[in-house]
Parts: sequence; C-alpha cells; structure tokens
Amino acid sequence: MSRDHVQSIRRPAPAAGVLDPGAEGPLGAEQAYLELLARGASAEAYEQPVLLARAENRPPERIAALERAKLLALRVRTELEGRRRREAELSALFETAHDLAGLRDVDAVLQAIVQRARSLLGTDVAYLSLHDPARGDTYMRVTEGSVAARFQQLRLGMGEGLGGLVAQTARPYVTDDYFKDDRFQHTLPIDAGVRDEGLVAILGVPLMLGPQVIGVLFAADRRARVFEREQIALLGSFAALAAAAIDTANLLTETRSAVAGLERANEIIKDHSAVIERASDIHDRLAELVLRGGQVHDVAAAVTQVLGGTVEFTDTADPRSLETSRTDGHAVRHGGDWIAAVAAGGELLGALVLHGRPGLDPVDQRTLERAAMVTSLLLLARRSAAEAEQRVRGELLDDLLDARDREPRQLRDRAARLHADLDATHVVLAARPEGPAEDAEESAAARRRLWSAASRLAATRRGLAAARDGGAVLLLPLEPGDTAADVARRTARHLGSAVRRQVTVGASAPVADLAAHPDAVAAGYAEGRRCLDALHLLGRGGDGAAAEDFGFLGLLLAGERDVAAFVTNTIGPVVAYDRRRGTELLRTLDAYFACGMSPARTKDGLHVHVNTVAQRLERVARLLGDDWQSPARALEIQLALRLHRLGTRPERR
Repeated sequence: MSRDHVQSIRRPAPAAGVLDPGAEGPLGAEQAYLELLARGASAEAYEQPVLLARAENRPPERIAALERAKLLALRVRTELEGRRRREAELSALFETAHDLAGLRDVDAVLQAIVQRARSLLGTDVAYLSLHDPARGDTYMRVTEGSVAARFQQLRLGMGEGLGGLVAQTARPYVTDDYFKDDRFQHTLPIDAGVRDEGLVAILGVPLMLGPQVIGVLFAADRRARVFEREQIALLGSFAALAAAAIDTANLLTETRSAVAGLERANEIIKDHSAVIERASDIHDRLAELVLRGGQVHDVAAAVTQVLGGTVEFTDTADPRSLETSRTDGHAVRHGGDWIAAVAAGGELLGALVLHGRPGLDPVDQRTLERAAMVTSLLLLARRSAAEAEQRVRGELLDDLLDARDREPRQLRDRAARLHADLDATHVVLAARPEGPAEDAEESAAARRRLWSAASRLAATRRGLAAARDGGAVLLLPLEPGDTAADVARRTARHLGSAVRRQVTVGASAPVADLAAHPDAVAAGYAEGRRCLDALHLLGRGGDGAAAEDFGFLGLLLAGERDVAAFVTNTIGPVVAYDRRRGTELLRTLDAYFACGMSPARTKDGLHVHVNTVAQRLERVARLLGDDWQSPARALEIQLALRLHRLGTRPERR
C-alpha cells in the first residue's frame, strides 16, 4: 500500500473519553463498533476501523478481533433495522384502524385507505378501483403517488390486467414484473397506462363483502420487488377491514338519505339509526382495542357486552359451518349458535362463536363478522411478535451449540433479555417427531409444528429452543426436586400433545455455568441425542428418558462417565449400611454371585452358617428391593460391586 493511500485513510486522533478503535485491550474493537451502532452509521462505515488497523500495521490478532466485532455489529444492525421496520408497519396499521373508526364520509374513507396502504407497504404508488355493476368492470376511484393522467382514468374489465384478474377470481395476485407476466390478459389501454406510470411490481388484493368483490386495493413499485407472504396477508387483512369500513360508510350515507326523505316512517328510521349507531360503537371499540394492543379475549368481551349472549374464540368449532363462514365471509348459524370464521390471507386461524342469541339481525351479524376481522389482525400481530422472539431464542441457542461466542458477559446479557438465566442448572433435550414415512411437504410441516411448540414451551419455562437435525433442541432450567429424566418425560408428553403426534425426547445430565462453559451445551445435546437414539432402538418412541433411566447402559450414553453416581444409585444403601453398622453385606454379595447365587456354596466360601447367609441376603432384599435377583438387576449389581472394588483403595498398614 502506498504512503499516499495510507495517509488518505489515516484516522484522526480520538476524541477525549472515546477509545481508539485500533487500540489494544479487550474493549477496543467492541467500543468502535458500539459507537457506529449508537449513531446509526451506514454499513460502509463498518469497514473503516479494519482499514485503519491494516494501514497502521496492527497485529494480526487485533485485525482479526476487529473483523469479528464488525460481523457481530452488522448482525445487530440488521436485527435493529428489521425491528424498526416491523414496528413501523404495525404502527401504520393501528393508525389506519383509528382513522377508519372516526370516518363517516365515503370519499374520505377511500382516500384514507390508499394513503395507509401506501404507507403500510412503503410502495411508490397505491390505488383503489371499485366495481361498476352497470358496466360489469372496475374503474380507478382513488390514487396516491400517481403522476400519469391516463393511468388515473383506467377501466379494467373482468380478467383484464392484474386488477381485472383479482376482481374476477376474488383472490390476491402479485407480479414482480408486470410486462413479463402472462397469467392475465394484457390490453393496449391498460399496458399504456401502466407504462406511463412506470410501474413494474404490483400487488392487488380484493375488497370483499361476503362473496362479492366490491373493488381491488393495489400497492405498486416502479422497480422490481418481491412481496413477501406476510405482506400479502397483512394487506389482505387491511383490505377486509377497509371493505367493512366502506360498507359502514355507505350504510350511514343511505341512512341519512332515508331520514331526509321518509318523515312518515320516522319511528322506524330512528330504530334503524340506533342499530347503526350500535354497530358504529362496536366498530370504534374494536378499533380502540387494536390501538392499545388488546387481546383476543378483550374482543370477545366487547362483542358480548354489545350483542348479549356469550362470545368465545375457539379453534374447535363445527368444521362444516366454519368452512362455510370462511368461504362466504359471513357468520353462519349452527344450532342455537352463530359462527364467524377468523381468517387472514386464506389461512384459517379459528372462529368467534356467539352462544345464547339464536335470533340475530343483519347488523348484529355484521358486528360479529367485523369482530372476527379484528381478531385476525390481533392474531397476526401477536404471531409476528412471537416469531421474532422465537428467532432470537433460536439464534442464542445456536450460538451456544456451535460455541461461536464465548464471551460470558455478552451471553448472560443476551439471555437476560429473553428472561433466561444461564447461571442456573439446565437440561439439554433433543426432540424428534415420530410417525410413518410421509411426503416431503408433510414432513416439513411436522417439523415446523414441533419447532413452534418447542419455542412456546421454552418461552414459558424461561429456556431456549431451536430447530436442528430434523427435530428440535431445548435448553430448559432444572427445577428443584426434578431430575433430567422427569424433564424429558414431561417434555415428550407436552410436545406430543401440542403437535398431535408422538414425540421422542432424550435428555442430557444436568449442566451448569453455561455462560462460562458454552461447550457444555453441545456436549449435552450430543448426550441427549444418544439417549433419543437408544429409545428408538428399544422401541420406546414417543417416550422421554435420560442416561440415568438406562441403568448401566447409561454409563455408555452419558457424555461423562459418572461411575460414582451409578454405584450409589445401584448399591448405595448396602454400602451405607455396612459403613454404619460394620456389617459385611457387600462381602456376602460378592461371594454369593461368585458362587453362582448358591447360598450353600456361599456359606463355605465365607466360613459361616447357611442361616447367616440367608439373614444377610434378606437384609439386602430390604435395602435394594425384592427384585434385586432378577437378571437385569443382578447384572447391574454385579457391575456396581466390581466398580466399587476398583474405586476403593486398600488402606495402608
């Protein structure tokens, strides 16, 4: 590198109180990148400390430390940007619900819809077309961000252009390159308008009132872009709420017109207005619940208060009625109950069931349907937050398993943010779903369900979970009085119930001080997998076990051979009895097994009466249990006796 180039990137003297990023010491590298994170520097700025260190011929280990700190800082920057983006999307959605709740004019409703749609997805253009029943096509009603007059005056026939296809099929469609997409019919007027506007990527979702398409909501970019599934589902839920708001605004407009022209039916109109106001009131309440982060049970309570009866959220409603409600978009009657499907983007999330109101007028029915829409929004928001936390928990456990980050303080801080304590004693569990061979799609779905259930269990137990090796791995704290085997069996039952199929779980021996010894997690996972494989070989699929459950086989399965624990668990009561009473039960057991389990030959070897042998063996049975002479127990006892002899040094005389 030339002297001039070195001078061109030479860093200025560090300010007072700021560590030099090239300085020696354990915090030099981290300090430099923490300052970049604190001021929100661009990604390119993260290369500067490494370039400076190389220009100044810093030691290789210092440059390597800076490289590691750079990669970690960039990961943190990416995570922070992702969280800010998700917060902005949810904020835009909640603001939309609040604005719609206060609107009563149709034009104002439509303008708010396109403005919020553009803000929600961060696109260049957003626009809304409405169905024209007289002409049988859709026309452009409102645009936001559009600059081309011809585009703003487009009409789309059924099946023409992407919007016409959405209106015809009542399904969302997305294209990342409009002019290269041949799924829909291209026409000269539509293509000319799109070309004038410069649009490339377009997403369109239907505005539905029941089975009827009343319009299409679009979000578009002037560059190639791939819309993610979550964005499509979120815009679809927004469109459903927007359609309900349009319907409410239209209904209120019709009501005002009727009041002006039907003075003779004044009492009827008053009653009808009261019903409409009640619908508007529940709409406002539901919007407020969304804004203040309410839960599903809050929605059910609000609707119960307005409609009477009892409203509950469930995922076990009558399947046929639930499917009918999801398909038609209306609440349906089932016996004395009403069922409204809770769905988002074609995915069925559950149902709101109204008990005790067999007779329901159309407005109250629409209120129940609107509550189902709001419930879907809350569930999507909660799922998004839960998935973000699950990913963070999985990343920390992956780091522990791979031992990439060995800095104890940083590991403890990351765990504390997830309400986990790495200083507590934990058990590492390997879990795998059971069942017959399936196709690849069903097998992948089973693994996803297992990982989701494991993540929920870890979050409630203040542990960690991650997907690995076709199954899941969990790190759960060991509660007082519990054993590793207890945790394994309990986890197998819980996961099996959650995923509705058998799940086999192998557990490690307890591990402690994980922040200082992250290698223990990887070793524990290996031990848990050996126990899991042993359960499969023994035909115990769907069960949970630790090495301690396998007797002397546990010595082979355990990551560290805990001989003392095996001896204590097998013949500990006999050893303690001899030590306390000065008896010779151990010596008698040795002789008994050496003589082929014959009391007569044993008494000759010990030079005692046969009754003495019988009395000692009776004492052994009381200490070890009546089954101590069964083949499996006898084998373990003989092994424990030999290990005890090998581990006991003779006293010096």
